Amino acid sequence: MAEEKDNFRDHIATADKSGKRLWVYPTKPKGKLYTSRTIVSWFLLVILFGVPFIKIDGNPLLMLNIIERKFFIFGNAFWPQDFHLFVLIGIALVLFIVLFTAVFGRLFCGWACPQTIFLEMVFRKIEYFIEGNAGSQRRLAAAPLSAGKIFKKGSKHLIFFGLSFLIGNLLLAYVIGLDQLVKIITDPPSQHVGGLTAMILFSGLFYFIFAWFREQACTLVCPYGRLQSVLLDDNSIVIAYDYKRGEPRGAVERGQDFSQRGHCISCDACVKVCPTGIDIRNGTQLECVNCTACIDACNNVMNKLSLPKGLIKYASGNIIEKGDKFRITGRIIGYTVAFTILLTVISLLLINRTDVETTILRTAGTLYEETDDGMIRNLYNLSIVNKTTHELPIELHLKAPEGTITVVGTDITVPPSGKTETVFFVNIEKVHLFSPNTMIAIEIVSNGETLEEIKSNFMGPRK
Repeated sequence: MAEEKDNFRDHIATADKSGKRLWVYPTKPKGKLYTSRTIVSWFLLVILFGVPFIKIDGNPLLMLNIIERKFFIFGNAFWPQDFHLFVLIGIALVLFIVLFTAVFGRLFCGWACPQTIFLEMVFRKIEYFIEGNAGSQRRLAAAPLSAGKIFKKGSKHLIFFGLSFLIGNLLLAYVIGLDQLVKIITDPPSQHVGGLTAMILFSGLFYFIFAWFREQACTLVCPYGRLQSVLLDDNSIVIAYDYKRGEPRGAVERGQDFSQRGHCISCDACVKVCPTGIDIRNGTQLECVNCTACIDACNNVMNKLSLPKGLIKYASGNIIEKGDKFRITGRIIGYTVAFTILLTVISLLLINRTDVETTILRTAGTLYEETDDGMIRNLYNLSIVNKTTHELPIELHLKAPEGTITVVGTDITVPPSGKTETVFFVNIEKVHLFSPNTMIAIEIVSNGETLEEIKSNFMGPRK
């Protein structure tokens, strides 16, 4: 009996013994948590669709152009030279997910993940509106082909594809920027074949995910669910069934005394509303996205039976088993310390980040020159990368020791998001040189502001 009870762990809830897909028809949830999730979802959707339209100093608030290796975060431009920052930010993000999951389980999946928000709060609501609740959807799926079925199914999928096209364009706006997206839409198709192809591919991908693949994306593709086994422990807050209060379960009879039995009446309301088709009473499972639909469903049943809410609730294994309160463990402290240190390092790097990336090297294969007026001269190669989106006029100042700099050619001007290379001479009087290899400091100045200070070696005669 124990083996039969635990056989749910041998397969996912959305596949039968032969591996065939079992389509999930969840009952429409209703309750305080579902209402709260709806409000949070619409708030996040407004942010998600609004961000591409927001600009700071003419730059996108957020743009991640991987193809051209151009990134904007909070209006600041980042380039391949800032790759170390992206590595550290990526590590910090992973560490934050580990820390957040260790404390709150998969709360992100149910409340903030774009996959869940779009599927449950947009596509599923449209499906409920057109086809009705779970029972109506099953009957429509099993019904023979008719004008009514064609109209409902056709209109639903037409709306689904339209929304997928909108989401595909939204994603493209985050990649190439809103201005470039508008050009792709308004210009003749022949001028933007690559952009239009990407738009169609994105639209098709999202239509496939939200119209057919659905919960399989969370169960089969997303690694987060499979990582739960190593990220969660008995102190992590998850959606849990209070088996101590609920068992032994059974059908309710009129006038039954619940003091002599468990509060679970085997109504399966929690199973019927689950968008991934699991039974939460079996315990934490990789398919559970912490959407709280089962909590609302169970609380509604408890209200009807005049029993306390919370038979299914946010709780840890130790809270259910031992009645413990939530406590901060050594594991959580360790994750927090590591995350804080990493965040501090990233903050310091961002604060000290300059608008330019400068490289100054003595020209290879050259020696110093001694002029008639007693000056020692060295030739240097200069390379400057402009990380901003506006033109930068550059001046070179010799900070130490005393001397002058002569740029070969015209004045130095670095184009927006561009690079400039040139050569220049550093002239220092012999009396200021105390060794054959003197360290010099050169300031990179633009519009009167020192952007960077570069140190290099200056070759001179032996004393």
